[in-house]
Amino acid sequence: MTDLQHPEAADLTAAKIVYGLYAVGYAVAITALVGVVYAYLSRGTNAILDSHLTFQIRTFWISLLIALLALVTMVIGIGFLIWAFLAVWGLLRVISGFLLAHEGKPVSGTKYWGMMAF
Repeated sequence: MTDLQHPEAADLTAAKIVYGLYAVGYAVAITALVGVVYAYLSRGTNAILDSHLTFQIRTFWISLLIALLALVTMVIGIGFLIWAFLAVWGLLRVISGFLLAHEGKPVSGTKYWGMMAF
């Protein structure tokens, strides 16, 4: 049987640490970079943890792309709306992912435009 069938067997401490680093990243951006590096280094332990780490790595890269789009569009005034969307989108992903990790459940997908893990 796999780790996905026995969530109690999964140690999700690494995922929780990365979620925490991402949350702190809203105030100190460098922690998000530390978080994604830690996520890359922590992969391969078990399936449930890997589902969270993959979700977190995607969150980082998609956030970076959205942030660049926001930066470029600041000139025409729309960038501020994109920054607001990014803040809500990122926080919902961090919170919903952390709650799943706390419950010992894997990330099996997203809903609501990729805002929430389930």
